[in-house]
Amino acid sequence: MPTFKVYKGSEDGYPKESTTTKPDELVGDNVLVKITASGICGTDLHHRQRDVVLGHEGVGIVEDVGPQVKYLKKGTRVAWGFVTGSCGHCLLCLQGEEVFCRERCIYGFHNVDQGSFGSHAVWSEAFLHVVPDSISDEDAAPLQCGGATSFTALEGVKPTDTVAIMGVGGLGHLSIQFANKLGCRVVVLSGTSSKREEALKLGAHKFISMADYKPEDFDDEWKINRLLIATSVLPKWEILLPMLAPKAIIYALSVSFANLEMPYMPFILDGISVKGSLVATRAVHREMLDFAAFHGIKPVVETFPLTAEGMKEAMDKLDSGKIHFKAVLVAK
Repeated sequence: MPTFKVYKGSEDGYPKESTTTKPDELVGDNVLVKITASGICGTDLHHRQRDVVLGHEGVGIVEDVGPQVKYLKKGTRVAWGFVTGSCGHCLLCLQGEEVFCRERCIYGFHNVDQGSFGSHAVWSEAFLHVVPDSISDEDAAPLQCGGATSFTALEGVKPTDTVAIMGVGGLGHLSIQFANKLGCRVVVLSGTSSKREEALKLGAHKFISMADYKPEDFDDEWKINRLLIATSVLPKWEILLPMLAPKAIIYALSVSFANLEMPYMPFILDGISVKGSLVATRAVHREMLDFAAFHGIKPVVETFPLTAEGMKEAMDKLDSGKIHFKAVLVAK
């Protein structure tokens, strides 16, 4: 039986080396992937003390395929993200909304014996995505969750819209690039002015430091049509709501366990909507990869070896705020 190396969460919060064993023969549309790179996502930090294999921003090379695999070949470079399975038969699946299927397989709760923190993994062909040649392994990894989440929240946006991104971190810095290349006017809202230069370089047209913000300085021509909240710190709604255009949509992207509380009447009077947003469906995920490849959208990454020591160093830097954007583990 093939056995491969994996890294699980532990009580001290650092990944510990372990092994996973799979059957000798691949069945159905299963694909054996040799992992070459993995992003570290905020969700990985949430699961770091659980007895599950960590990692869900994976990139690798197909090493073997099951008897029902139709499209992937040995040697193909593939990637996967937060969702790795669904029933395929319910109305949500048939409508292309498999990420909301009641039988979906999501990171941290299904297939917990494998992840992208490891040497190999076995996934269904249907939930693997071919990586465009122009995207490197280390750039492709953060796109599998951070990129997919950001791009999904921009689905259907118009080039005449003003898009605001709150937070210039792992999600935010990708959202800025996507919104810019989609032709939108891009506003970045940040707690301080420290990331102004980085935000403008990534493609923001306007930067607002909420610490220094004065309502009289806001230009009504920049009223926000779509707001992406890419930080776990909830905004001060009394400051933010007057910046929104009528019929604006607020997308909550990051993970927070706090209650979402906000003034009631402004949402009625201006028809403002709040929308929960998960990662991309498979269709949108593949559109995102093609879009990123064509427009040269890349995450800002710091790389570490795909080892227990590399993971510990990366997590320590993430915890201390020394990594502003994305940490990526790369197999040597």
